[in-house]
Amino acid sequence: MTDPTWTSLLPPILAIVLAIWSKQVYLSLAGGLWLAWTMLSGWNPLTGIAASIQGAVEVLGDEGDARVVMFTLVIGALIATVEASGGVRGFVRFLEQRKWVDSAKRSQLLAWATGIVIFIESNITVLVAGAVSRPLFDRYQSSREKLAYIIDSTSAPICILIPMNAWGAYNLGILEGLGVENALTVFLSAIVFNFYAIIAVLLVLVVIVWDIDIGPMKKAEERTRNGELLWPDATPMIDVEVLAPEPDETSDPLARNMIAPIAGMVLFMPLGLYITGNGVMSDGSGSTSVLWSVLFGLALAWVMLLMQGAFTIAKLVKVGLKGAGALVPLALILLLAIALGNVVEMLGTGVYVAQVTAGTMPNFVYLPLLFLVSGGIAFSTGTSWGTFAIMLPIAVPAAATLGLPLAPFVAATLSGGVFGDHCSPISDTTIISSMAAATDHIDHVRTQLPYALIGGVLASVCFAILGATL
Repeated sequence: MTDPTWTSLLPPILAIVLAIWSKQVYLSLAGGLWLAWTMLSGWNPLTGIAASIQGAVEVLGDEGDARVVMFTLVIGALIATVEASGGVRGFVRFLEQRKWVDSAKRSQLLAWATGIVIFIESNITVLVAGAVSRPLFDRYQSSREKLAYIIDSTSAPICILIPMNAWGAYNLGILEGLGVENALTVFLSAIVFNFYAIIAVLLVLVVIVWDIDIGPMKKAEERTRNGELLWPDATPMIDVEVLAPEPDETSDPLARNMIAPIAGMVLFMPLGLYITGNGVMSDGSGSTSVLWSVLFGLALAWVMLLMQGAFTIAKLVKVGLKGAGALVPLALILLLAIALGNVVEMLGTGVYVAQVTAGTMPNFVYLPLLFLVSGGIAFSTGTSWGTFAIMLPIAVPAAATLGLPLAPFVAATLSGGVFGDHCSPISDTTIISSMAAATDHIDHVRTQLPYALIGGVLASVCFAILGATL
């Protein structure tokens, strides 16, 4: 790769502009992918089309990327199975009978708590929390945009604070590859300085408890209370009726049909990391462990339903395939997002942004700048993981060169990556949150952005204060 120039910014900028203008995520990602490959093909648009197709095909040639796409289909099968078994209905009835969830505020608290408890992988978090909470939000007239905001703000922000999950394993691998001694200790020390993630999670709780609805979110809440689930011109990211088939009315809805598979999935994740890491969880494969966990949860659900006599194998297969089919659009989006991230890395977009902002600066400036640069890269590329891979190799030696503690620099990088990803309309987590809540994607971005920016400003101030004390 030659030294990147300002033109490396064009593909992600095009994808973002198209997403906002057209509200078509597929078109936006495909447009950015085409422009990037056109640039690499000597600005030949026809060659760019052929190269784009090949770039998308090659995504499946990477084992980790293929596992992510496969996981998407399996989680669709799991959610559909749990829904069809009456597990979600039984869980909701269980909560309502005990008057644990009997209002809009309590349904929001349930979504928040679910996002915190299921921390093994951000996509699993939003899909499960959305499936559990969406019926309650609709029943108690709380907007789907607010559901999308809550589950989005308790997915990546929670996952980045936990070392023993896919996110932790990924970042520990990067740190160890950079020669960081006691990478786990550094990661744990960075958690308390991961200001954006902490603020995002706490801000959601504050918003729920005190009903702080601002800007577009306030209008969405008013619309829902007036009986309209979505705006007239809105296009939900997914058809709820396809992903959530009618439950089997011949069997009594049981809460354990939802709780047991999800608990099994969560608890299997550390075991997967332990096995794939040959006894060391921090060395485990996050993508493999996540896929194993979802498959285990699905298998557990099937065994339970067969033992109850509620389903035949043929019916379970039919429901599972229908659920997997419902998330094919999500799998396509992930495929395009990964392909775009790969080619943007080839163009050196992140490296260019980092080079432009590099230079000597006071301590109180360096940490917030590192946070904002990481946020800018994540926003423009739509990937926090790609941002970590770009910025950690810059942050780690920078801390060593300045003779400053490493943990705050790691925290600023991770925090910025989550912040930018949280704001980006082309982020896979943002897109999946819209799908899980069955709301219009751009409506989710617009309603969430004010809260994300508040969190970003507060985090910047915290990093400036921290930098001044180093």
